[in-house]
Amino acid sequence: MAADLDFDEDDLRALAGARSFDRGRGYLAAVTAVEVGDGWITATVHGTDVYQAELTLDRPDGLAGECDCPYGVEGNFCKHLVALGLTVLAEPEAVPRQRGRARARAQELDAWLAALTGDELLALVREQVAGDRQLARRLELRAASARGDLAEVRTRIRELFDTAPFARYGYVEDADARAYGAQAAQAVAAIAALTAAGRPAEAITLSREAMRLLSEAQDAIDDSDGHLGRIGSALAEAHLDACRAGRPDPDETARWLVGHLLGELDDLTGVDLPDYEDVLGAQGALRVKELATSAWRRNRTGWAEKHLMELLAQAEGDIDGWVAVHAADLAPDGSTHLAVARALDSAGRPDEALRWAERGVEESPADSTPDLALIDYLCDRYTRADRLPDAVALRRVHFAGHRTLAAYRQLRTAARATGRWQAEREQALALLRKDAGQRRQSWHGGPVLVDALLDDGDVDAAWRAAAETRAHDRQWLALADRARAARPADALTVYLRLAEPLGKQTGNAVYEQLTGLLLGMRDCHRLLGTEAEFTAHLAALRAGQRRKRNLMRLLDQHGL
Repeated sequence: MAADLDFDEDDLRALAGARSFDRGRGYLAAVTAVEVGDGWITATVHGTDVYQAELTLDRPDGLAGECDCPYGVEGNFCKHLVALGLTVLAEPEAVPRQRGRARARAQELDAWLAALTGDELLALVREQVAGDRQLARRLELRAASARGDLAEVRTRIRELFDTAPFARYGYVEDADARAYGAQAAQAVAAIAALTAAGRPAEAITLSREAMRLLSEAQDAIDDSDGHLGRIGSALAEAHLDACRAGRPDPDETARWLVGHLLGELDDLTGVDLPDYEDVLGAQGALRVKELATSAWRRNRTGWAEKHLMELLAQAEGDIDGWVAVHAADLAPDGSTHLAVARALDSAGRPDEALRWAERGVEESPADSTPDLALIDYLCDRYTRADRLPDAVALRRVHFAGHRTLAAYRQLRTAARATGRWQAEREQALALLRKDAGQRRQSWHGGPVLVDALLDDGDVDAAWRAAAETRAHDRQWLALADRARAARPADALTVYLRLAEPLGKQTGNAVYEQLTGLLLGMRDCHRLLGTEAEFTAHLAALRAGQRRKRNLMRLLDQHGL
């Protein structure tokens, strides 16, 4: 990666995809008029038409780009942007020089504008406004903000948040969301201008209205690139700045903040309560707590109400208040108990934490088992406290409710630490045999009994269990791999059965499976002293599959 650039070829390939990246390589000679500024690179790229391409650097989410070609306006990172990026990467030593020239031009322009008389500057602005209706609208809005024409500003803001000009069939596609975001940003600028003009009260009112308008618009917009989130954050910042400048009534601000944080608007704006500490003062902070507590008491299971109470408790360092919020809405699986236990651990209260975790197990419904993370937490605490039998008892209960290979392994680990694994194993296997008899299958297919016996290294018992139950093909393959040294004839039978249907299928994954099975067959025949049979089998297979070039190549690579 070049020292003065924050991207490389891998970044361009990741953004564009392999096809557009490769096509972009063919457009290097078509890139002209490259300009490098602080955080941006622009150029003209000559293709089917003449296109303007711009790369944006130094963004929190990395490199981005815009191009006015048909593919680019749909929001894609096109071949023209790739060509621009590759052109700049090819001459990294030129970047500081070009960036310096861009800064010099900006300084020269600034000096020239500063030297103009008021009349000359006014004439220049009028000339630009006459040729650019978008610029005219932005300036009209700024003018209305500056003169405090609240009715006009409100009307313009409503227009700027209107999705109709961008919607196709009632919905704003991702390709148009950027333009909508740019238009909405004008409203944010106008609100900020009101504060700068000494009218923060109006800015507070309009920023709140704008947040509502943005929330109403979000369901009609594909915001994959996060344009609405950026506008929402900017509105929150404009509101906070206006509050700091205008010092609104603390009680009224508290009511708005609580209502906002409990509503749906906060999904976009991300208003942060601690930011308002200086605005609220002691009186407003007390009012926030009163309102939040009242709302929580009315709806103790509401996510927003609980989250707000958590924020307040954390801000005050009130661990007991935080626990009280969670205690009012305990999940039946004990996961809430675990959250409380961990919080108490962090507060240096381990005994209380342990009791809360134990309550999570005790209070779980009889027809379900506690959350695995809670079981893991308690077993860790018991092990560190040398309460090993208690850890085994927990693992036993969990295994009884979740008869999986993972739960079997955890029970085995805990029981071995006490020297009682053999007795526990017989009980656990009895449950798994019952499941196998009832044809219960693991998530991966086949009875867990076979997996558990294999995991114990008891291959003969696992083979018998597989023969007596409906073992899955993956289990038979694992058995054949583990048993072929001692039972080559049995393993060969498994390999042949699994290989037979693969000859009728295609695809590299299939070819890899078939090759693995053939390697297993070869080992079995060597152990049985029947290498000639394998040679004949392989020759017949190659003759019948010779058109599958990838398979032939794979067999050659493995000496088959």
